[in-house]
Amino acid sequence: VQLQASGGGLVQAGGSLRLSCAASGRSFSGYHMGWFRQAPGKERRFVASITWSRGVTDYDDFVKGRFTISRDVTENTVYLQMNSLKPEDTAVYYCGSTRTDFFREASYDYWGQGTLVTVSS
Repeated sequence: VQLQASGGGLVQAGGSLRLSCAASGRSFSGYHMGWFRQAPGKERRFVASITWSRGVTDYDDFVKGRFTISRDVTENTVYLQMNSLKPEDTAVYYCGSTRTDFFREASYDYWGQGTLVTVSS
């Protein structure tokens, strides 16, 4: 199984980025695909998740209304559209897969390598 995250970069506050997570190696039917982020010196934190089969989404409160998670099952890719970015969104963003508790980092069985998002003020 491979999860390949990409799309990070440097953006000014108020700007937008779209992250991608290309998934391969198995069927992800029945899985939640999640995005977490880890800021310097802090723990990895849940951002958003989506069910592969039905596209049901969940978000943490600090990104609701600004970030949108989606997936393209034909391309085996999960996206995170990030709008109205703030300096506090600066972090390494990771995608992962889980069959169970999408909110808990420990429940994920595979992770991508992370992509750095830096938001300047």
